[in-house]
Amino acid sequence: MSTVGYKSDDECSVIGGKAEIGFLDFEEEKSVCSYVDNEGDAVIVSVPFAFVKGKPQSVIVGDTAVDLITINNTTDEPVDLWSVHIFASNPQDSFTLSLTEPPSANSNADGNESFLESFSLEDRMLQPHEILRVWLSCKTKEMGMYSSVVYFDVGDERIERVVFLLVEDKISKSLASNRPYSKARRKDKFVVDAFVAGSRPAGKANRKYVNRLPRYEIPGNIKQLLENNQVPEVVEEGLTRKNYAHYFKALIMMEEIQLEEDMRTYDMECITMRKRGNQFLSMEVPGLAERRPSLVHGDFIFAKLASEHDKNTASVYQGFVHRVEADEVYLKFDPAFHMFHRDGNLYDVHFTYNRINMRRLYQAVEAAKNLGTEFLFPSTSTRRRSIKTTELVPISGTFNEEQMCAIKMILGCKGAPPYVIHGPPGTGKTRTIVEAILQLYIHHKNARILICAPSNSAADYVLEKLLAQQDVEFRENEIFRLNASTRSYEEVKPELIPFCFFDELIFKCPPVSALVHYRIIVSTYMSASLLHAEDVARGHFSHIFLDESGQASEPETMIAVSHLCRRETVLVLAGDPLQLGPVIHSKKADEYGSGKSYMERLFECELYASGDANYVTKLIRNYRCHPQILCLPSDLFYDGQLIACRDSSTFMMIAEFLPNKEFPVLFFGIQGCDEREGNNPSWFNRIEASKVVEVVKRLLAGGNIREEDIGIITPYRQQVLKIKQTLENLDMPDIKVGSVEQFQGQEKEVIIISTVRSTIKHNEFDRVHCLGFLSNYRRFNVAITRAISLLVIIGNPHIICKDDHWSLMLWHCVDNSSYQGCSLPERLELNNEEDTGENSCLSFNEDNALPSNNVEWGQDSSELEFPKPATDEAEWSDGGWKE
Repeated sequence: MSTVGYKSDDECSVIGGKAEIGFLDFEEEKSVCSYVDNEGDAVIVSVPFAFVKGKPQSVIVGDTAVDLITINNTTDEPVDLWSVHIFASNPQDSFTLSLTEPPSANSNADGNESFLESFSLEDRMLQPHEILRVWLSCKTKEMGMYSSVVYFDVGDERIERVVFLLVEDKISKSLASNRPYSKARRKDKFVVDAFVAGSRPAGKANRKYVNRLPRYEIPGNIKQLLENNQVPEVVEEGLTRKNYAHYFKALIMMEEIQLEEDMRTYDMECITMRKRGNQFLSMEVPGLAERRPSLVHGDFIFAKLASEHDKNTASVYQGFVHRVEADEVYLKFDPAFHMFHRDGNLYDVHFTYNRINMRRLYQAVEAAKNLGTEFLFPSTSTRRRSIKTTELVPISGTFNEEQMCAIKMILGCKGAPPYVIHGPPGTGKTRTIVEAILQLYIHHKNARILICAPSNSAADYVLEKLLAQQDVEFRENEIFRLNASTRSYEEVKPELIPFCFFDELIFKCPPVSALVHYRIIVSTYMSASLLHAEDVARGHFSHIFLDESGQASEPETMIAVSHLCRRETVLVLAGDPLQLGPVIHSKKADEYGSGKSYMERLFECELYASGDANYVTKLIRNYRCHPQILCLPSDLFYDGQLIACRDSSTFMMIAEFLPNKEFPVLFFGIQGCDEREGNNPSWFNRIEASKVVEVVKRLLAGGNIREEDIGIITPYRQQVLKIKQTLENLDMPDIKVGSVEQFQGQEKEVIIISTVRSTIKHNEFDRVHCLGFLSNYRRFNVAITRAISLLVIIGNPHIICKDDHWSLMLWHCVDNSSYQGCSLPERLELNNEEDTGENSCLSFNEDNALPSNNVEWGQDSSELEFPKPATDEAEWSDGGWKE
């Protein structure tokens, strides 16, 4: 196929000769949409619906878009124009041709009757220097990217024009950006050699703990090695009993250096501050409400006048954070800074990285030398145990066979190795350990119990479940919720406050004399370090429960284990190694095992991998999801063993919303446009955002579903903000919108997923760096198992199908007559023999090796949005751990 009017042969279209186009990617086809006329071309064809600022033109859904094409014979000889025809269109038959201008919507009926349009025009002769006018029309019915290929057969040549139109509605129009994306300029490094100290908040003076936390400075030679992207020898050796502490310390150093580097991206230049009364200066920090960066009470920044940026003698001032309100922080500097401040002054600001929690990780892995092999490396060489169990009467309700087995095993366990309860979402892992704790509390008066969870909300949830038991009365002096001092008092529910310790609304850890009298202490993994700081003795706790342990890195887990466990301590881990793992920022550290949880590593030991009931219980009965929602993840990740046990009468009535009334999973295919704006590297897709809102409106109009029953999951922060903004403008503030991390451990009656990506080029970048949904099986697993009654997926099927798991989800919906929207991609046959098992709901190709257990960062991590950790806790932020 020859072409006319291209820059070079390399930029020719390769659409081929097939008269259908399921999907054209405008990013991939840009070269054939940017035509340049070559001098001497016999016939020049204009570009219909030409791109504007590198993007397709936009038209409102329901309208008919029209553009004029000119065919210019530039020669002194007649030229045969054999045909002008639309090779193919997507959606099918949406584009037409005419030799007269189409009538407008307001034209009279007579004009409409005389107008003729078709998909091709008859051949004719173009006279010398004649310009033929042809109109290309597009009738729009649904939102999305419309595309067409028009062929012009002139003499011996074929000229091709590829057409794109973005069809949208008022909502998507309102989300469009007027700021084209440009990569942010890398900021000059803010060097702090000396500074004028600021005014520390009251109550934040260094407390004299019994066991002080060492500094754990990174040695200069190691730091230089890591900054040169080299890997320490101990890490390359792999983990052994002998090098345990050195191995994990090196990984923590790799992570810390990456976090320090990431924190630099938040530095700001030429910003203003405002006086707030006589004491404070306030500063707006974009993204602060989403903890990007995270600043909490007691943290500090450095600031200097922007006009003195290049002066080595410029004074640098330290400012402490006294209060955080949404996107604003209240700061207190040295009095001299406040005296000379004027509200019009411009400052450069450097955010500092708080090392305290990384220091706690170093301390924890160092203390692991005091643990026996039965904790760190349980194996067949460990003396096999046989736990004796006794009958029990449940306290908090009825339990299934597997749950009862786990509870009995925990009560009968006499110490190490750890006992593990694992299972998919909705199988009652937390409920099982809560029952075990209640049994210990009621029947074992000498039991002392520590419960740890990875986030404040997860820890609060366990406490709420304990307190919810009406037949059990907890005294305030027997159960204690340990909070970090940085946690906001207002964040804690009023009913939990009586079980906390605070002074002037600032949470504190009581002294050891008080701590040892509590029978139950609930904490986050990180805050558990305060127990060691106050010198709670090793072995004081008879039982330590680590909930959601698959989300915690091994050093985090060791904070409680290495400081507080003795051989006779009963250590119980609960979680799912197939859901989200620890959030790791350093790609190198992740490659060498930093992203592997302690729980996941235990399953490498035969005692746990074999499923021996003396060491592990697998829960397989799901009490959350509709059976058809559960079917796919059961087959993909849990060997088809999951049993749907929720009472069918409890599912919400949403049949009128579904094309297949018996199948509550709907895939809506839409070819949108993924974009970025300003210098924000995060992606959004306003067509998908509008479709999400449309689905929400339809669901709420049915009357059975409330706003709080709906959750919206999307992988990019900018898409989260766009959807939130729209819902708030429509007075629907109670719908939760967030990333997968924000939904782990939660459930909603309805989950709507917006996958965002709609271009192959961008999706390939995500795939290489393991971002977003598309290539992280853990994210996929969590995302599709949050829904109770209805799961709606909105995305581009031509992009989704590039990933094996999402492809299976797509065709699972298609096979159950539950797909709507744009044309589908070609269905590829699976390589392996199909699973025809009796209990299987689909067939799939299960690779021997699953993808990486964590999101990986590319070299240019400033452009990448994910991974993003749980956002509603004070424990973790993009700038580092906070306490």
